[in-house]
Amino acid sequence: MRVPCAILRQNETEAPPIRKAVLALADGSVYEGIGFGACAKVGGEVVFNTGIVGYPESITDPSYHAQILCQTYPLIGNYGVDPAAFESDRPRIAGYIVSELCDKPSHAGSRKTLGDWLRENGVPGIAGVDTRALTKKLRVHGVMPGLLTVAERGLNAARLRAEAVAARDPNAADLVAEVTTPEIRIYNPRAERTIVLIDCGAKQGIIESLVRRGVSLVRVPADTSAERILSFSPGGAVISNGPGDPKQCPATIAAVRRLMRENLPIFGICLGNQILALAAGADTYKLKFGHRGQNQPCLETGTPRCYITSQNHGYAVDADSLPRGWAPWFTNANDGTNEGIRHMRRPFWSVQFHPEARPGPTDTDFLFDRFLEAAR
Repeated sequence: MRVPCAILRQNETEAPPIRKAVLALADGSVYEGIGFGACAKVGGEVVFNTGIVGYPESITDPSYHAQILCQTYPLIGNYGVDPAAFESDRPRIAGYIVSELCDKPSHAGSRKTLGDWLRENGVPGIAGVDTRALTKKLRVHGVMPGLLTVAERGLNAARLRAEAVAARDPNAADLVAEVTTPEIRIYNPRAERTIVLIDCGAKQGIIESLVRRGVSLVRVPADTSAERILSFSPGGAVISNGPGDPKQCPATIAAVRRLMRENLPIFGICLGNQILALAAGADTYKLKFGHRGQNQPCLETGTPRCYITSQNHGYAVDADSLPRGWAPWFTNANDGTNEGIRHMRRPFWSVQFHPEARPGPTDTDFLFDRFLEAAR
């Protein structure tokens, strides 16, 4: 079992007490390790991310709500935590799994250690896990529910295993309702052109990508009606990323369908790609283990171009179910799954990846400009 790369905090002469942690999966497997972050027991869907950097962005991404995140890169925490990298106001993951935890970060922007930050926000973590073996299991058997427990004293692994086997899939709930903004917020209100952002768990990077292009951005809750959206006289609407099964968002799907009847330019991102597809009459399905990381290659249909993209999703659009007038826009070069759709004549587009990156490559940032060219 691997141990954290450092267990002493700065200015301490003795090691803090080592806490025990146990990760139990719904298939009955159990992983024991060293606890960090908060002492707590949490449940969630266990997923993995292949990014080498960007852990603060991933941890604060609302799309990870109700998930226990495993990092495949072996060393995490070495550059600490900087609030400038946050994609929301706090950690959104349920729990965290790493191979080696660095508790003495070295970076000019670091404000605190990863362990301290997670403890302050009530998020438990487990280190010393063979994350390669765990990732291989999830790739073979698919992502699954699990329980993560961190405690000062001994844990009953057998009892946790039994609880995990009976755990409920968090995707059966409307997770978007738990992360959307509770109120309407307006950014850059004096700008001449208005865009509405349907917040299904929007990342800060999406908001900044739109605001810096000089628009007035109206951020609305995910269940906002089309009539309320249209009352702002927007030039277009963006459907954001978010967690869970898109079919759990019937109010959002209905509103987007109504906006389409008004021919309002629409741009969907991540979960927004799936919601636009459902509003158009297509279908979605759950991927075996999803795409989570900053290295996903996407081919643009009808061109020789391949873009490296940042992604975080567990569901996908069934491209074969797209109705007449719609076509695939991007395809994942690794597994052939859909990465974007567009209408052939009307101003509706969406992508499964994140053009704002945060973290990751900015190869597709230009898609915001394409959308705004069509927005009135």
